[in-house]
Amino acid sequence: MLEKLSRALTRKPTLVVIIALLLLIPSIAGIAATHINYDILTYLPSKLDSTKGEKLLEEPFEDAATSMLIVDGMPAGYTDDLVKKIQDVPGVSNAFWISDLTGVQLPTSMLPSDFTSKFYAGDSTMMIIQYSSPGSSDETMDAIDQIRAACNKQCYLAGFSVVVRDTKKLVDKELPLYILLAVVLSLAAMSLTMDSWILPLAFLGSIALAIAYNFGTNIFLGEISYVTKAIAAVLQLGVTMDYSIFLFHRYQEERGNFTDNRDAMARAVQAAFVSLSGSSLTTIAGFVALCFMQLTLGMDIGIVMAKGVMIGVITVIFVLPSILLVLDKPIQKYHHKCFAPNFDKINKFIIRNRVAFFVVFLIIFIPAIYCEKHTQVYYKLDQSLPQDMDSIVANNKMKKDYNMSSTHFIIFKDDLSSTQLNDMEDEINDLKGITSLVSYHSLLGNGVPDFFIPDDVRTIFKQDGMQMIMINSAYPAASDEVSDQISKLRAIVKKYDPSAYITGEAALTDDLIVTANHDFKVTNYISIAAIFLIIMILFKSVTVPTLLVAAIELAILINEGIPYLRGTIIPFISPTIIGCVQLGATVDYAILITSRFREEISNGHERKEAMMIAASASDISIITSSLVLFSATLGVGLVSDIEIISSICMMLARGSLISAIISIFIMPSILTVCEPVISHTSLHWKTNGKRVKKVPAAAAPESK
Repeated sequence: MLEKLSRALTRKPTLVVIIALLLLIPSIAGIAATHINYDILTYLPSKLDSTKGEKLLEEPFEDAATSMLIVDGMPAGYTDDLVKKIQDVPGVSNAFWISDLTGVQLPTSMLPSDFTSKFYAGDSTMMIIQYSSPGSSDETMDAIDQIRAACNKQCYLAGFSVVVRDTKKLVDKELPLYILLAVVLSLAAMSLTMDSWILPLAFLGSIALAIAYNFGTNIFLGEISYVTKAIAAVLQLGVTMDYSIFLFHRYQEERGNFTDNRDAMARAVQAAFVSLSGSSLTTIAGFVALCFMQLTLGMDIGIVMAKGVMIGVITVIFVLPSILLVLDKPIQKYHHKCFAPNFDKINKFIIRNRVAFFVVFLIIFIPAIYCEKHTQVYYKLDQSLPQDMDSIVANNKMKKDYNMSSTHFIIFKDDLSSTQLNDMEDEINDLKGITSLVSYHSLLGNGVPDFFIPDDVRTIFKQDGMQMIMINSAYPAASDEVSDQISKLRAIVKKYDPSAYITGEAALTDDLIVTANHDFKVTNYISIAAIFLIIMILFKSVTVPTLLVAAIELAILINEGIPYLRGTIIPFISPTIIGCVQLGATVDYAILITSRFREEISNGHERKEAMMIAASASDISIITSSLVLFSATLGVGLVSDIEIISSICMMLARGSLISAIISIFIMPSILTVCEPVISHTSLHWKTNGKRVKKVPAAAAPESK
């Protein structure tokens, strides 16, 4: 079947290229129709109280998101006019300030100072704006833009939804630069290690098609996260490029066996199919492991990238051969000298001192584990953004002027007595760090008669047999202080209504911390187990996967421990993604050298001689593969102002080099020293599967 298909595809290369280009039309339509989610907190498990409470804010309270607008140094008339304009903005369910809460009949001078202090600070006043759609929805984003357009420079719009809006603008602005840098740097890396000027362009064209197909098929997911949108293209470029390199190398080998290049390409496709399929399994397994995160952001990234690797392999098998045939003459014509370092002396030194290198390998685990365990992470999402963003400036002003760092929302049954409400609110106000509490009951409790409260304000706090309380805290989200505060707040609220919910950015982030800590362990265990199993099947061995996984895990530990040595704090999501992706994407470096080592052993070479041949044959392939992944992610890591994105990409870039160094300088000593044990714990190790007619997939891969 594959033989017939490969022959048919190589007969009409121009037609195949045209069809591949036409497939871009539905892909572009799919990309345009895929929604981008910029709120990571929406990926929390739906079973949590904080997420259930968030749903209740959306319906029935029509308060899916809340912003605070600070109007500084402007007369009351301006604020009155502004709040009316904002109330008319599509997507805004309500907007109010102190005059709306009390009615224009009651002068603010008659109100108690502890009440007015919630809405006044010096020459500024604060307005509360509520949205009818979730904070990351297009409707809310558009509403925020219109609110900003209605304000002057003395207005500061704060809140998590506004941060989400600014994040969207920043990602949309930076994304073209990410892709441009990835292409330019990858092109430079390939030009360095390949002897043709045109060949890297052919590879990039093929991968560009695969990336477009991958993003186009995201329409079936409905939406993807902005993190996925930002890194998926460069990551797919980095981890699938060497599939193209392997196919071309095989094509070059087959050219001497056929008079017609199309026949040579058809044979190369047949030979490459099984090897590429096996080689991609470990990479796919690393991404699939992310799907087991409770924080479904992992599933978002995992599905898109696992799908991207599969589409990358399919494109290499079915589209790239035609591109190479169409461009065959210019590829062969425009040659140049390539970077081809000779590692023979280094390899001889490593093999001669193999025991010392093996001991170093074991010893390095101690500081690597220590550093990795002491690397600090942060969970406050706006900490990863530029501090001069308008929303961050507004949030800082709100914290400084109103002592408000975060806002909690309590939703409970509307059947508590006045006495119970008094007691509950008194206990809440007595908690350390609570700066203000706004509820329907608290408005009446400040001496405001019930008939003074407008109906539209009453509906803000009371809906469908439930009440809402808005509580402002001096503690920022993701801090130890706010976590303790939420715990105590939960104990108070549950005492009066066991079915009550506490939500808001801080409560959601508190659950995010617990969820992320669980996810980090689970995904690492799953990725290690899955890749261990794949390697065990490929090599029919127990010791080979143990050694290979241990070597790359050392590279991961070193990578994740570097922030500790540098004294930096990284976003919480980075170690979780790196632990899976670096293992899946770079363990093939170790698989490559091990496959060639086994092949030379089966050819009758003594283990030191076999390793010398294997290392010399594998080094340049490992360097090329790691350089492409390094180049594809480095540019994003350097230029992105969003630290979640820059941290992931910098760690991937650094991780590719560390894994390559471990594979080139450490793996030869590990395999040479342990070869007697490997021989006794592996099936057909010294025959390389030659007892059976069909050659195993592991015997051939040289893709990484």
